Amino acid sequence: MDERMKKGTFYGVGIGPGDPELLTLKAVRILRECPVIAAPQTKSGETLALDIARGAVDLSDKTVVPLCFTMDPDREKQAEAHRAAADAAETYLAAGQDVAMLNLGDVSIYATYGYLMEILRERGYETVMIPGVPSFCAVAARLGVSLTEDMNKPLHIAPGRVAPEETLPLPGSKVLMKSGSQLPRVLALLRERGELEHSMLVKNCGLPGEEVYPNLAQSAPEGGAGYFATLIVKE
Repeated sequence: MDERMKKGTFYGVGIGPGDPELLTLKAVRILRECPVIAAPQTKSGETLALDIARGAVDLSDKTVVPLCFTMDPDREKQAEAHRAAADAAETYLAAGQDVAMLNLGDVSIYATYGYLMEILRERGYETVMIPGVPSFCAVAARLGVSLTEDMNKPLHIAPGRVAPEETLPLPGSKVLMKSGSQLPRVLALLRERGELEHSMLVKNCGLPGEEVYPNLAQSAPEGGAGYFATLIVKE
């Protein structure tokens, strides 16, 4: 590579939980300006984040780079996928093109962008984070509830892989993100603790197939609720 060539910037763009209208003006501007869009892709070829972004921005003239990650819990396999994705983005960054990587929700909360950001920073590239609407904030708004009514009590955010036995006893409000696979277990714990009446859930917030359960004591999904399920427990 010609060292005099200006390197591209690697943007992480939070696009919100699903509703294209929740993209920020800055996110829209960055997506319009970047010639290359890096989009996570599932094994089946689905690109949910790209579909959402296309609802807000015309990306027809962009180079789209699919990024394949793994759900395997093996850390080395995850790291290998992150390196491969960083290599794919670097091809364009090294040629002086800016790359915008799409991230559901906010780019700083359990976002894969963070891994690629560190890799590419170490390789000498500039990185910029564009915040987005976090999924749990959109879920609270959809339910019409406040997450933090009492300024003296904390708010706890936990991913689905954290044992609910550790999260539920904590003081204040609790948010369990991506908790659908272990929903039956969580519901049983909430029932034991007498907390079902002030527990609520939204599945696929802002996406097709959205389901809203404002009181889990009255109604709840049968079995699991899928990957994009966010549960709120009010104290």
